[in-house]
Amino acid sequence: MFGSLDYIYIPAADVDGETQRYVQALGAELVWKVRGMGTTVACLRLDEPGPAILLSGHLRGASAILVYRVPDYAATLAQLREQDVAVRELEIPHGPCATFTVEGGQRYAVYQLTRPGAVHHFDGRIDP
Repeated sequence: MFGSLDYIYIPAADVDGETQRYVQALGAELVWKVRGMGTTVACLRLDEPGPAILLSGHLRGASAILVYRVPDYAATLAQLREQDVAVRELEIPHGPCATFTVEGGQRYAVYQLTRPGAVHHFDGRIDP
């Protein structure tokens, strides 16, 4: 049902400080950092081809969201709903997306890449 783990979406109260710690302590590459609509989001890479880390100032909760790409969004949602998984649908720049939480509290999202240009849209942009 799931494809690749593309993103780990992490809540961060201090995106700038956390970004600096990832770069300095873990050797992460800062791919982009964008400020807008009252928040900041930074994309970092620890390794290729591993998932990108998204530090987000607007994400609520204590745990990260594991974001998986799926080949067929509609079929994946149907399978999740057949298992009585409550999903919340939204749209992200990459395409349709749904989030859900499993019984133990871990958060997940699935999306279908329908706009491939969105993957690298912000690459190199570092807002002050």
